[in-house]
Amino acid sequence: MENTKDLTEHSSRSERKRRDSFGMFDGYDSCSEDTSSSSSSEESEEEVAPLPSNLPIIKNNGQVYTYPDGKSGMATCEMCGMVGVRDAFYSKTKRFCSVSCSRSYSSNSKKASILARLQVTGKPPTKKAKVLQKQPLVAKLAAYAQYQATLQNQAKTKSAVSMEGFSWGNYISSNSFIAAPVTCFKHAPMGTCWGDISENVRVEVPNTDCSLPTKVFWIAGIVKLAGYNALLRYEGFENDSGLDFWCNICGSDIHPVGWCAASGKPLVPPRTIQHKYTNWKAFLVKRLTGAKTLPPDFSQKVSESMQYPFKPCMRVEVVDKRHLCRTRVAVVESVIGGRLRLVYEESEDRTDDFWCHMHSPLIHHIGWSRSIGHRFKRSDITKKQDGHFDTPPHLFAKVKEVDQSGEWFKEGMKLEAIDPLNLSTICVATIRKVLADGFLMIGIDGSEAADGSDWFCYHATSPSIFPVGFCEINMIELTPPRGYTKLPFKWFDYLRETGSIAAPVKLFNKDVPNHGFRVGMKLEAVDLMEPRLICVATVTRIIHRLLRIHFDGWEEEYDQWVDCESPDLYPVGWCQLTGYQLQPPASQSSRESQSGSSKQKKKAKSQQYKGHKKMTTLQLKEELIDGEDYNFLQGASDQESNGSANFYIKQEP
Repeated sequence: MENTKDLTEHSSRSERKRRDSFGMFDGYDSCSEDTSSSSSSEESEEEVAPLPSNLPIIKNNGQVYTYPDGKSGMATCEMCGMVGVRDAFYSKTKRFCSVSCSRSYSSNSKKASILARLQVTGKPPTKKAKVLQKQPLVAKLAAYAQYQATLQNQAKTKSAVSMEGFSWGNYISSNSFIAAPVTCFKHAPMGTCWGDISENVRVEVPNTDCSLPTKVFWIAGIVKLAGYNALLRYEGFENDSGLDFWCNICGSDIHPVGWCAASGKPLVPPRTIQHKYTNWKAFLVKRLTGAKTLPPDFSQKVSESMQYPFKPCMRVEVVDKRHLCRTRVAVVESVIGGRLRLVYEESEDRTDDFWCHMHSPLIHHIGWSRSIGHRFKRSDITKKQDGHFDTPPHLFAKVKEVDQSGEWFKEGMKLEAIDPLNLSTICVATIRKVLADGFLMIGIDGSEAADGSDWFCYHATSPSIFPVGFCEINMIELTPPRGYTKLPFKWFDYLRETGSIAAPVKLFNKDVPNHGFRVGMKLEAVDLMEPRLICVATVTRIIHRLLRIHFDGWEEEYDQWVDCESPDLYPVGWCQLTGYQLQPPASQSSRESQSGSSKQKKKAKSQQYKGHKKMTTLQLKEELIDGEDYNFLQGASDQESNGSANFYIKQEP
């Protein structure tokens, strides 16, 4: 596979080298044949936990050491008699297992010795403690079983405490949800180079089922993928899901198999299954031969995909959130995961801001408005502030070139458009002005301000505008003009009454990418009515390339129609990866408590130009519009609409 690494070569390599590719020694066949690296831990000021004498540790360094107790890689505490891994012992000489033992030994107090022994193991010191490693393997495993069970019970007690905040892993597992794959989001990190990362891919991860005071690793397999998040299971647990855990696969602690060997990190089997095998090397070779892992440069690709060209202090032109018909100059204040916090240049206290993605169609280079004839609010600031500079034009999203010399959109033509002030609706709309380079100024019929201050700009190839009849064919509620009384609304009658014509079908964007979304998939989505917020969301409808996004826990009136390639949609785990704050699903109590706050603000925002937002909507059910200008195919179902084979518009010869 292109992005996976075949592990078969490791099997033959282990026959040629003493240290195999898993970081294990050929001589490791039992719990008493441990080895250690030459590097020693730095002195610690904290007390370390006791290390059972039979704990199997797998080191990557090829050297084998013999210590005063005569065992490779092991040491015995001169104070309490505890036997453990030498590297985990305290002080440069590795004579004591903890700070407590070191200090107790210095005081030469028998009482301190007893207290230290009780503190570490709960048992008085005995001579047997110094010869634990001479016991047979079976006896050692039996003695460790009780120790293991005690720690396991403690772990279960801790895990029973509910986690504060929202957890994608718990949310998905408890409800059997599925998440949209990373490949659906081309603008997101790794969106174009995710490869075939899937279930059963093996990785090296920190081993949390271990009493060692230092970080150690073990191999785990992906059980389930949810965006960037993966449900992992340690190798050796077979069908036991007791210690399964979720993590972000792009996190810094996730590595391809072989990373530990190359980096000199220890592989340590989880203590819960430690007793199952005496030859862990043979077990791993058998399980991992022919398995897939992450590409060796995976972490580098993650890092590169999270480098963003936009920087603070760059100047851009962005839509004026108070007057959609015009743009203003704004300055990039911060960049998080490709999302920009823009502060309008005239904002003295820097609180008048606007959030969008760097690929958003709402931002443009300085001079864009003048070049196409778009309205622009001139800044009162006569010169650039120190340190501010214009963003290079090539950094902005490119729009498809169009030919306006032939048949083209004209002022007064009718169409259907997503209302940018109420993204849950598709409305009857009119082209009010034709700009250069394929841009159009559009107004919502029945809701326009006299001065055109609520017109908005869409490109001719925008997936947010549709030909007349699109909603009817695809069984979407069309919002008629406010005040229009002849219901049910029929386009044919409306065009005749207004003396208007419909924009030609062939001028609209007919491309439908194979986006990969399915109804029910979970994702993280920007609340475009409050664009600083990113929320837990669900895809509830798919009409070709158009997605209906529902914000979990909120009413359907807050749903939004969004294009499948919108830069405002992200995979599960994106917020965790980039450090952006995720808004969890709203509970019933939170909905009630917020009904007078944030959501009210969103409603007020959408009502700014319209007076009220509860327009009469209707479902057109029966007749297809007649005439040569209305030549459509019946719309595909939600599950059949992913692909470019059949679009909602019949292709003209």
